[in-house]
This record gives sequence, C-alpha cells and structure tokens, in this order.
Amino acid sequence: MKITAIKAWQVDLPLREGRYSWSNGNFVEVFDSTVVAVETDEGITGYGECCPLGSAYLPAYAAGVRAGLAELGPKLIGCDPLALGELNRRMDSVLRGHAYVKAPIDVACWDILGKASGLPVYQLLGGAAQADVALYRAITQAPAEAMASNIALYRAEGYTKFQLKVGGDADDDIARIRACRAMLEPRDVLVADANTGWTLHEAVRVAAAVADLDVYIEQPCATYAECLSVRRRTMRPFVLDEVIDGVETLLRAIGDQSMDVINLKISKVGGLTRARLLRDICVSAGVAMTIEDTWGGDIVTASIAHLARSTPAEFCFSATDFNSYGTVSIASGAPARVDGRMTASDVPGLGVVPSFNVLGAPVLMIA
Repeated sequence: MKITAIKAWQVDLPLREGRYSWSNGNFVEVFDSTVVAVETDEGITGYGECCPLGSAYLPAYAAGVRAGLAELGPKLIGCDPLALGELNRRMDSVLRGHAYVKAPIDVACWDILGKASGLPVYQLLGGAAQADVALYRAITQAPAEAMASNIALYRAEGYTKFQLKVGGDADDDIARIRACRAMLEPRDVLVADANTGWTLHEAVRVAAAVADLDVYIEQPCATYAECLSVRRRTMRPFVLDEVIDGVETLLRAIGDQSMDVINLKISKVGGLTRARLLRDICVSAGVAMTIEDTWGGDIVTASIAHLARSTPAEFCFSATDFNSYGTVSIASGAPARVDGRMTASDVPGLGVVPSFNVLGAPVLMIA
C-alpha cells in the first residue's frame, strides 16, 4: 500500500461557553482545527486532526499545522502508511521537530491500519483494557464563585473529575481551589492546573495554602526545574504536562520522581505511535496518565478514546471529550459522553467519518 494524496481542511470550532481562559490572561473563543486525510492506492483513506490551543500554550499554532503539512506532505507520497515506524522516521528525517504537524498524519495512518486489518484502533494499541474511560472537565478561569457554579453544573452531567484553570493571582487561586473543593464529594477528583502561570514563590505559596485539601497540583511553573522544586516542597499529588514532550523528558521525570501523573497529549508528542510508547513507559514505571490532546473536535476525541481505552484503568487517570466543548460537529461516529465517561468505537479504524458538508473544500491538496 502507498500514500497517493494528502488533503487538509480548516474548520472553526466555537465554544459552547463562549470563551476558554487559562493562565497569564490567555483565552480562546474559536478554535482553529485542521482535519487531514491520507489517501492510498488501495482506496482506503485515513483521517486525523490537530488543533493547537492558540499560539501561547505550546510551541505550536494553528496555521503552522497547515504550513508544516505543505512542507512535509510531498515527501510522504509513495510511503507505506502501514509501516508506522518507518513512516515516523521518514517524517523526522525530512522535517526536524514540529511534532504537532506530524501527529494528524500519524493518526490518519493508524486509521488506515485499522481499516485495512478490520480492527478498531484500540485493539491495535494493545486491546480493550477498559470498557469505557472516565472523563475530566476543564473549568475555565473565572472568579471563585463562578468556577464553583460550573463545577456543580458539570457534576450534574456526570463528571467526577475536574481540572481548574488557575495560574493567576495567588490569592485568587487559593480562593478558587477552596471554593471548588467545597462543591465536591470526597471521592471526586480536583486538579489545580496553573498551566505554567505561577512564579516559583507563588506556586510554593499556593501549594502550602491548600495543603489541607484533597487536590492535585498541575504544572505550576514554566520550567521543569521550577516544577521539581515545588514538587519537593509539597505533599500534594503532582501532575506534569507542558514540560513532558517526549521520551527523554519523561524518563528524566520518572528518575527524579517529579510527578505522580502526566498529561499525555497526542499531538504534542507527534501522534499515536509515540503516544503509545510514552504510555507504555508510564505503565511500566507506575505513572498514571490523563490521555488527551491540546484541543480538537470529533476526530481528536476519537483518537483520545482509542488510546485511553487500551490503557489499563489504574493508569488512566482520566481522558477528555473535547467534542462536547464545541458547537460544531465535524464527523459522525465520534465518542459521546455518557454519565461522565466515553468509549471508543468498535468499527475498524478510528470509527469516524468526516462531515464534508461542514468541512467544505480542502485548503491543501498534495498528490
């Protein structure tokens, strides 16, 4: 089998809540997502999606996905989409870095592999380790009372895991954490995610001020060294996200015992091939994971669901149903939330079919 064409569509994903806000005053109101199709000479087409969280979150931005595909795509025509290891080595050899550009191609090739073999992607990633997976809900940054009200709203929809967007003024963040924890039942999970927004002294102060609460501290500072310093000064369970971008940083963090959980974002590491590798390292090391991505619609949510479903429940801290945050559906067959959980399709491949009437005409065609 050979790749004969690569196509890309740009699609806007407005938010149901109107705005998603996180640390340092950052926010997004309409997400810019790229859907990718990889076509083959045997008539099988696979689909992937990449949606960066704006341009101030990671070294990635929406227009960069499409610019990178225009550079990378012509050099993949004629490659075997089923030879995923070789395909990833090829992508790395012709485009250094830019993992997020490569991710939707890699995911699309997993979709092709599933369709060619007659198996859902979760079977190819290790099999059904869970029937369904628990989801977390991100709570956009707002005054403490508003965030607590949102917690109550989403808890009524079945969520039991919540990720607060903090990383602002330390006093405000302490109030946010306390107000939101008070809304929850003892078994509910609360994560205070600073998204690198605190300075070192602010992070230490907040962690000390909420030491009596059942709360996880996530990515308090911008650098790994700062996060490790905070980790060593708090007994709260600790999550790393932005600084874990590949095998090297993951192994360093495991060796330093610098976290209890990582957020494993599929596009940040380059797709399902490398996400599976990091997942398996975490399982071997006893580190739990939130399986997710930077953002996205139905196709991103499907890829998350397949990786999460193939991850043992004790190491799958949570997952994300990004398609429930937006107002636009871009594919049929995508996972749907039921009582705070979702599952991956049993249809071969990812199990999703893009809605081309929504996507419109491709913005990029490579053959």
